[in-house]
Order: sequence, then structure tokens, then C-alpha cells
Amino acid sequence: MPLVRIDHSDARTNPAEIAGAVHDAIVAVYGIPVRDRFQILTARPATTIVAEDAGLGFERIDPVVIQIFTQRGRTDETKQELYAEIARRLETVGVAPEDVFIGYVENGPQDWSFGFGRAQYLTGELAVPAAKPVATVA
Repeated sequence: MPLVRIDHSDARTNPAEIAGAVHDAIVAVYGIPVRDRFQILTARPATTIVAEDAGLGFERIDPVVIQIFTQRGRTDETKQELYAEIARRLETVGVAPEDVFIGYVENGPQDWSFGFGRAQYLTGELAVPAAKPVATVA
């Protein structure tokens, strides 16, 4: 049950498609339920998003910044699969791959409250989700 923040410029006219593409990628790679969706979308003036190339030699034109907050336990390979799937799906809704910037933050079951001031994973009201195993290639 990741919590996903998506920041994009107010020049983008399809925030629902962007959010949908990111969610669909997470569902596909992590195997979470479709209705396990928590997203915060923010359109802001392009001048308030600074995402330079970090020395990789490319320019971003209209960055989409994605922050994923989720429980720890997934492999580096699975995370890389997720990043690639997000970029692939965003490209289908008009976001260039070089404009996709993802920050990934892991935490534990004690770090979530879904309401009522309780940590439902700790109280047993919700089962702690298991990480989806990654298929290995022989």
C-alpha cells in the first residue's frame, strides 16, 4: 500500500492519466489490490520544480516528480522493475522517460496509520502486506 506523491507542472493537462499510469505500474509489479490506492497529486508552476540531470548528460523538459512511500522488503531488482514500468506507462500518456524522477522511501508497519489515530498494522486491524516475490531467470 504505497503512498504516492506526484508533482508536475500546471502545464500538464492530464494529471488523472499520469496518476493512473503510476498506480497501474505499482499494481502490475507489486501485485497490490487495485483499490489499495493512496495518491497526492500536485500541479505547480513549472518554475517551482527543479530537477537537473545530476551529471547524467540529459535535460528534462517538464519533470514529473514521484515520491513512493512504502513498506520495506522489496528487492533492488523489484524496485528497478517498478521504475522501468512507471517510465514505460508514463510515456504512453505523454511523459518523456527523461522527465520521470522517482524517490523511493521505505519504512515499517509501525509507520502507518490509516485513520482513528491507530497503527492498524500493529493492532492487527490490517494484515501486513507481504512483498511479491521476484521471478528469477535461469
